[in-house]
Amino acid sequence: MTAPQTTDGKPQDTEPKGTDWYRKSVDQTLADLQTSAQGLSPDEAEARLLRVGPNALPAKEVDPLWLRLARHFNDVLIYILLAAAVATALMGHWTDTLVILLVAVINAGIGFFQENKAEKSLAALRGMLSSTAHVVRNGKKIEMDAAQLVPGDIVILRPGDKIPADVRLFDVHHLQVEESMLTGESLTVGKHADALDKEALLADRTNLGYSGTNVSAGNARGVVIETGPATELGRINKLIANVDEGETPLLRQIAELGKRIFQLIIGMMVVLFVIGFFWHDYPFGELLLSLISLAVASVPEGLPAIVSIILSLGVQRMAQNKAIIRKLPTVETLGAMSVICSDKTGTLTMNEMTVKSVLLANGLYAVEGQSYEPKGRITFGSTSDELDWSQHAALADFIRAVDICNDSSLQLNEEGRWGVVGGPTEGALKVLARKANLPEIEFQKFGKIPFDSAYKYMARRCDVAGQSLVYLKGAPDVLLRMCQQQLGASGVEPLDREYWEREMSFIAGQGLRMLAAAYKPVQPDDGVIDHEDVQAGMIFLGVAGLLDPPRPEAIEAIALCKRAGIQVKMITGDHPDTAVAIAGMLGMGNDLRAMTGQELEQADDSQLKALAMQYSVFARTSPEHKLRLVRALQANEEVVGMTGDGVNDAPALKQADVGIAMGIKGTEVTKEAADMVLTDDNFSTIAGAVREGRRVYDNLKKTVLFILPTNMAQGLLIVMAILAGAVIPLAPLQILWMNMATSTTLSFALAFEPGEPGMMRRPPRNAKESILNGFAVWRVLYVGGLLTAAAFLLEAWMVSNGQDTDHIRTMILHTLVTAQWAYLFNCRLQEEFSLNTALLRNGALLTVTLALILLQCFVIYVPFMQTAFHTVALPFSGWLISLGIGIAVFFAVELEKLVIRRWKASRG
Repeated sequence: MTAPQTTDGKPQDTEPKGTDWYRKSVDQTLADLQTSAQGLSPDEAEARLLRVGPNALPAKEVDPLWLRLARHFNDVLIYILLAAAVATALMGHWTDTLVILLVAVINAGIGFFQENKAEKSLAALRGMLSSTAHVVRNGKKIEMDAAQLVPGDIVILRPGDKIPADVRLFDVHHLQVEESMLTGESLTVGKHADALDKEALLADRTNLGYSGTNVSAGNARGVVIETGPATELGRINKLIANVDEGETPLLRQIAELGKRIFQLIIGMMVVLFVIGFFWHDYPFGELLLSLISLAVASVPEGLPAIVSIILSLGVQRMAQNKAIIRKLPTVETLGAMSVICSDKTGTLTMNEMTVKSVLLANGLYAVEGQSYEPKGRITFGSTSDELDWSQHAALADFIRAVDICNDSSLQLNEEGRWGVVGGPTEGALKVLARKANLPEIEFQKFGKIPFDSAYKYMARRCDVAGQSLVYLKGAPDVLLRMCQQQLGASGVEPLDREYWEREMSFIAGQGLRMLAAAYKPVQPDDGVIDHEDVQAGMIFLGVAGLLDPPRPEAIEAIALCKRAGIQVKMITGDHPDTAVAIAGMLGMGNDLRAMTGQELEQADDSQLKALAMQYSVFARTSPEHKLRLVRALQANEEVVGMTGDGVNDAPALKQADVGIAMGIKGTEVTKEAADMVLTDDNFSTIAGAVREGRRVYDNLKKTVLFILPTNMAQGLLIVMAILAGAVIPLAPLQILWMNMATSTTLSFALAFEPGEPGMMRRPPRNAKESILNGFAVWRVLYVGGLLTAAAFLLEAWMVSNGQDTDHIRTMILHTLVTAQWAYLFNCRLQEEFSLNTALLRNGALLTVTLALILLQCFVIYVPFMQTAFHTVALPFSGWLISLGIGIAVFFAVELEKLVIRRWKASRG
């Protein structure tokens, strides 16, 4: 078979674009793809491969190492330092140049090594594709590299296979496919070959197989309809690649702070140059060095390093609490998170089916217990007593039926956790049988009819306690049509269809999935069974109500999030009724309603912006729906967290402000697209991460309030000296020493401050609010003024005593450092008195105090440091004077706190 040619001689596209393949018959699909059940010829396959490309996802280009490093120099504050380095080099001050450049490189280096060094999500996604495929070409079965598949190829699917491309299925035999990574559905999907006569969402396209999903049972053949980027997995790949990761609130605020400082510095330098050069007749070189000192003094060089250190410590604390942070700023963003969009299956629920009730002709039985652990009572009515099986024989018959007509098994793994081999629904029925602990009876299994979605039941021929029976289990509506009788408390009786439909409607309203069982006695024979044996004479036994139960810890976590002002929204591919029922059990609210994916598609972006805030449950959603919902919430200026474990969650996780992946059940794609990975798959870990995020942000704000007053004081000293035409109180390198060595050392202690009381009972902070609000600006001005006044008074006193310039500068340097150490204790609490009992729990305060003393001795008394930094040895009296000024600053700030507390109290 040769490819059709266009008028210019090029191969014609044989795959209609935008085709709803699931609505076409097998014959029509084969005709459209110009192939047959015998497969393509090698020549035709090669021609198509040249045209459509390999069955692989495109690799994402990675920026070179030098470019990623260079980005960390792209900061206005770094520009000031680099300009100062160039100016000092031109003036021949090489020591100053070297130290300034070293500071800039250290800051860039910290950022570079803390960032995520490579984008791995697309590589992980490519790894999900099958490596080999069983293909029919020219009527011969061959095994080949899955990357060589093309549309029109015929593939053979067997249990355990990973489907190598998107296929239209035919010749289907009991095929079950696990698609939860794409659809969010916890159950395997039964497949068939019949065309669907109406539009269907991805989860309902039961005649298609999707690339990357797994065959759990049965076999089939399929014709390849899409490969590589055109598959459903390829669409998700494109969604991930096209998501732009926005800046976190902290990075935006730090960038804005840097711009304001830059504008202030440039303005001051221009004004002071005019005043110094034209008014005071400063020599140009001396004036330029003074302005460089001003620039260096006003730039908080230590701030980027301190931010990275505090975030890194937060990352370490979270890792100890089962939350792995992949991107540093995520720690702070967690503190501002106002909405959590959570996938249901495996995140809020156990992803393990559990029988919660059994409906029989005589009433409803409740089943206790969670997950696959075979513990839990079975109760009837209002009594909680253990069942007397002689009084509940009908229930015993139902349980034996679903236990024997069952291909799964229950087992205990090495970690002591119960699991099932087989489908989750059948596994749940095995767990029910273990909970019942029925008296043992002898039985023997013979022939069976395997479950198939085409007829929606499974049958088993067996001998039970010497009686020949046929057991049947499957969809309740199907089994009811096959039964004319039911098993009641007193024996077999006519079927009460109205009763069953009424009661099953009640069960469905609780969000439970249903599975029915029936039986009939038969004559002993060779044990063979076919469909004719179950079409009549069956006796209806009852219905099991199954649930993928909520995680108990998720219920507590959602309550905690509510108290912290964080909304929780469920976004799932599951059925709306099931989603609403689970949401109610999780305590997400009363009178809940679900918005479906179809309703979501009909809403434009402006409508969805409002609907996203109104609804708490979104069901039957696709990856695009989840992505739109996250964007709609972000359009409402919400800081959005998105949790998930399937590939279908990855684009939304990457778009969200905080993408949260499940570490145990999550796919590698989801983990690599996320900002945070929960190693215990525990939703409550998110609440702990939010608490840590709020603590980190509080400590970052305390750090800013600690560093900026010192920079302000240094800048004011230089400004006032130039205005007065006096000698500059501090040299550029002395300023750098103070900013990097002491600020970084002392700020380290604030990173270990415990969280403030009531931290998780206040609403999320406004992510747009500046880290320097009105109170913070006042505190910076007040403390900066105190430090400036203290330094000038000290300088005036020392000048009057005839001290030389180096001695005065050393004394001012040491006094500002000591006053900054005293102010560190003020910063522990913004408004309360700082010397409380919590002070003793922060051992870092003592550590940084000792480190600061050693550093100051190093710069003041070591000869080569004296030469480099223009310092001289100070007498012990100089230390006492500096300590006295520091204590005075501490009590002046505490007095200001007292005034503010009383003023606020007077205003109620």
